[in-house]
Amino acid sequence: MKLTRFAALPLAALLTLPTSADLPRTKDGKPNLSGYYESGSLTPLNRPRQFGEKQFMTREEAEAIEQRAAAGKAYGDRQSDPERGAPKVGGDGNNRAGAGGVGGYNAFWIDNGSKASEVDGKFRTSIIYDPPNGRQPRMTERGRKARAENFTSFSHDNDGTASWLKTDGPGPFDDPESLALAERCLLGFSAGPPMLPGLYNNFKKIVQTPTHVMILVEMVHDARIIRLNAKHDPDLPSQWLGDSIGHWDGDTLVVQTRNFKEKTGLYGGDENLELTERFTLQNDGNLVYDFTVNDPTAWERPWSGAYEWQATEDQVYEYACHEGNYAMGNILRGARLLEAEAEADGSAGGE
Repeated sequence: MKLTRFAALPLAALLTLPTSADLPRTKDGKPNLSGYYESGSLTPLNRPRQFGEKQFMTREEAEAIEQRAAAGKAYGDRQSDPERGAPKVGGDGNNRAGAGGVGGYNAFWIDNGSKASEVDGKFRTSIIYDPPNGRQPRMTERGRKARAENFTSFSHDNDGTASWLKTDGPGPFDDPESLALAERCLLGFSAGPPMLPGLYNNFKKIVQTPTHVMILVEMVHDARIIRLNAKHDPDLPSQWLGDSIGHWDGDTLVVQTRNFKEKTGLYGGDENLELTERFTLQNDGNLVYDFTVNDPTAWERPWSGAYEWQATEDQVYEYACHEGNYAMGNILRGARLLEAEAEADGSAGGE
């Protein structure tokens, strides 16, 4: 008996078999993707080590994760002591996620979803499904260097001094362009592409026409314009979001994106990034988002993932990232003051 092999197909491609006749459709017969979606998810991009080779988890395990997340947010929302003292100089030493050792966002701002992503009735232990270990493949030396450079301003010691002067070369706060793309509000840390769940601002708006599909990403108010049944323009300048063209494969919208800038919203990715995305509308109105990253100068092999966007009646509101924001100027001014203090007391290192 001849067996049909599906392993090489993206997950969303399998979900389109058979074609559903119950989907809302446009006048030209295509599934109508237009609408609002919430893409927050407690499912991590990379599979946590404790799951090992376990690809799926039970509903009970997923609910336990959701309960722990809810408890953590409730704890973070607790009323703080207004009489507490200031943090110690240099912070507490915890610089996780660029918090500078003095704390980052409080729980009020966190909106990363409340549910684990359920795709085709199964709870995956990670968004990534290929490689089979559910984790991003090893990065190339160039990719590791690019990712480290992007987060230079996050990784210095926050000890109340100009610690970056202890090493030769450019500093992390020399000018605005030395700061991370997210700090400069050029690309959000989850806007991508690919578009991944983030700490907040996980809403999307899709507007579909016979010739174009627009995806408005709430994070840093990016608008992706996908040209249908078109070709990549070799003369088009490189773009932060790349050049996206799409076509319909049955009831699945397939989007190919390339021509990115040297720095991308996918940290470590570069101008050689080629991205394939598949958008498959489900009978319940939700959308399965499947993607494959192929960037041979950043990762040693391609990798793929999928998760579900939840249909919602909530709308996408403008995300004003730097308007009226004094942080950028204060970051640079603060760095100059610390450098001046270091020069005055002779503690500056390097040359």
